[in-house]
Amino acid sequence: MSDNRRRRREAEDDSDSENELPPSSPQNPDDNYLNPVSSPIGAPEDDMANPEGADDEIVDAPDIDEVEEQMNEVDLMGDDMYRDYGSDPTKDTYDAVNIDDREQQELSLADRRRVDAQLQERDRLLRNTAYLEDEEEDENANQLDEMGLPVQRRRRRREYDTYENSDEELLDDMVVDPLAEELSLESLSNVKAASYSEWITQPNVSRTIARELKSFLLEYTDETGRSVYGARIRTLGEMNSESLEVHYRHLAESKAILALFLAKCPEEMLKIFDLVAMEATELHYPDYARIHSEIHVRISDFPTIHTLRELRESNLSSLVRVMGVVTRRTGVFPQLKYVKFNCLKCGTVLGPFFQDSNEEIKISFCTNCKSKGPFSLNGEKTVYRNYQRVTLQESPGTVPAGRLPRHREIILLADLVDVAKPGEEVEVTGIYKNNYDGNLNAKNGFPVFATIIEANSIKRREGNSANAYEEGLDVFSWTEEEEREFRKLSRDRSIIDKIISSMAPSIYGHRDIKTAVACSLFGGVPKNVNGKHSIRGDINVLLLGDPGTAKSQILKYIEKTAHRAVFATGQGASAVGLTASVRKDPITREWTLEGGALVLADKGVCLIDEFDKMNDQDRTSIHEAMEQQSISISKAGIVTTLQARCSIIAAANPNGGRYNSTLPLAQNVNLTEPILSRFDILCVVRDLVDEETDERLAKFVVGSHIRSHPENEEGADEEEANEELADEAMGDEDQEVSARQKRLQRQKKLEEEISPISQEMLMKYIHYARTKVYPKLHQMDMDKVSRVYADLRRESITTGSFPITVRHLESILRIAESFAKMRLSEFVSSWDLDRAIKVVVDSFVDAQKISVRRQLHRSFSIYTMGHRGSA
Repeated sequence: MSDNRRRRREAEDDSDSENELPPSSPQNPDDNYLNPVSSPIGAPEDDMANPEGADDEIVDAPDIDEVEEQMNEVDLMGDDMYRDYGSDPTKDTYDAVNIDDREQQELSLADRRRVDAQLQERDRLLRNTAYLEDEEEDENANQLDEMGLPVQRRRRRREYDTYENSDEELLDDMVVDPLAEELSLESLSNVKAASYSEWITQPNVSRTIARELKSFLLEYTDETGRSVYGARIRTLGEMNSESLEVHYRHLAESKAILALFLAKCPEEMLKIFDLVAMEATELHYPDYARIHSEIHVRISDFPTIHTLRELRESNLSSLVRVMGVVTRRTGVFPQLKYVKFNCLKCGTVLGPFFQDSNEEIKISFCTNCKSKGPFSLNGEKTVYRNYQRVTLQESPGTVPAGRLPRHREIILLADLVDVAKPGEEVEVTGIYKNNYDGNLNAKNGFPVFATIIEANSIKRREGNSANAYEEGLDVFSWTEEEEREFRKLSRDRSIIDKIISSMAPSIYGHRDIKTAVACSLFGGVPKNVNGKHSIRGDINVLLLGDPGTAKSQILKYIEKTAHRAVFATGQGASAVGLTASVRKDPITREWTLEGGALVLADKGVCLIDEFDKMNDQDRTSIHEAMEQQSISISKAGIVTTLQARCSIIAAANPNGGRYNSTLPLAQNVNLTEPILSRFDILCVVRDLVDEETDERLAKFVVGSHIRSHPENEEGADEEEANEELADEAMGDEDQEVSARQKRLQRQKKLEEEISPISQEMLMKYIHYARTKVYPKLHQMDMDKVSRVYADLRRESITTGSFPITVRHLESILRIAESFAKMRLSEFVSSWDLDRAIKVVVDSFVDAQKISVRRQLHRSFSIYTMGHRGSA
């Protein structure tokens, strides 16, 4: 070994010298430098030919450490490296026998694919086999036996030999991909991710959710055992619809964790839900994809209802349910959904790419020819969807006092477009999202985002339809028990007088005004003759009189009592503010329509105070709305008609501030005859000096102030003194609850003293009568109505007061229908007609000057006195 080391050092020293020859190594074949022990591969032929010498070397071999050191120190750049480049006749020529010089035909495309598939399958099998062997080798490499020696790897002939011992070994040795594992419904609640959205987007979780949603659609049944959504899917196919309505309450009852995911991450869940709905639809209609490419699941009956001013950042990217009035609506635009591009150089169609709503899809190079463009949009293969924006504003009755109404942009997609139009009150369930708006960022700084609601379902709140599934939709909704109370209350013989007495109970007297207000709140029955001529059912009322007679207070009472009311004043309302306006959208730069007060009050009441202070031009704009109950617009290329089906209750002061009884009505108020004839009931209020009446009025007002004071209730001191001892033993919370209950009981007791029907019950009763009862004119005394109309016409000409027209004849019928609604009756009785005639006659007579009023009272007493006697 010392000789070998010495020779290597000499070789290294020679390599450092500047010689033209390469570094050399010993050429002696007898040398032990490359013996079979130190280098078993590639040993010299002389040593291989002398096996006896080899055996001697093996006997005298050094230890294994020196051999490894010797192998590692082999100089590969020695003189014998040139042997590899020398000529070798046995290896420098090809074997002529085994060479295939034939020309091969090129495989066809199908054969090439078949061969490639076979080769890939072979590689996969080889790769799996090598993987299993390497895995077993790695496991056994670290195992030790009882003596502390490594365990030798056992070779197996077949892959399943190791698994034939027991099932436990099979389960232990199986390699399970966690992303391909199926989960149970209970394991979904164990969220193993940073957020719900990350958890839902995992492949195994999304597959599990899809499986459970499909079982929900196919297996959910009602109380009778019938499939709920199976029937809806069949109906969907019959109507060729693309929306499937799913009740959130049903999902929460059967699969609560999925309902939670839907509320927290609606965007990801609805994508899965839409695919599942399409699969469920194809079970009934296998070729339904030819009609609609996808089915949209519409969530209804979401339990939490927000107002637009309650939406905060905590609601972002979650499901919300809001209500409001549509004030603006854009046109319907096609929005890109899946985009395909044409490469103009090679003609390849690239895509599809999903178009996100935040940024535009752009491609930088062609995957076929690797060119950087140009590209053109493939309009034929690109998938579009309908897109529309509407502005939702808070309902007029829900805005807090002194606040401006909030509004939000609503995005309508697919078949939701054109569901609602300006003026309609809607309920929207959708996803509250942020939207990048460059204008907003420029004004408020960069990190400010606009918010929108992408609608999932939208419903119009029609007044004549009550859905059994909608809970908490309306503050005026009623239960079955309350409905029985309504019917029981309606059987009272004096129900109409009780309703009139309960109108504005804090205002003394004015029974004629309260009667007119009650008739207007209940309303008549609208009619449509052959679908061409519509007759309104709403009753318009004009309150005209001296200041200080509580006209504005009555309007404010109606605003709080009516289920939908819009309040406006004469000076604060313009023509476009009452009807509709046309404005340019700042984003799309197109003209859009925005509804005014009468449009927002559709199916409700529009209250106009200071009616005489309005300009004549503004006042004439509501002529059409008061009779035809529609508003026609022809501005900026927009020609349309909006619905304004509302009753108008207006309050006005006479000329000079006080009503002059010696003058007719036309000279007391600056209103034209066309607008006066559109009011069904005229209530003239005079502030007359009467000692007894004034004394009773003063006592009522003082008593009202005492009753309404928050601390000095009548009799409260005595009751509190008697109950202090009982309250001492209670806790603080119990005392607060008991005090609140006692306060409510006192208020209810005081309210019953002045109001025969509680205000809460009265509001629900009015709403129930408007939506459920439509009395018919049956066996009516036509002769009496015609005689009244003829007498009114004759007296209006002789006295020179405001003219009586056919509108007043229709007013008698509408008022009679409203009295029938107060009784929840299906037919108008003769008593209702007599009451209506009395209201119209009194309205006409009270509007006359004092000189002819007594004469008219006598001449019309045959109609009014007869009713009093029968009543």
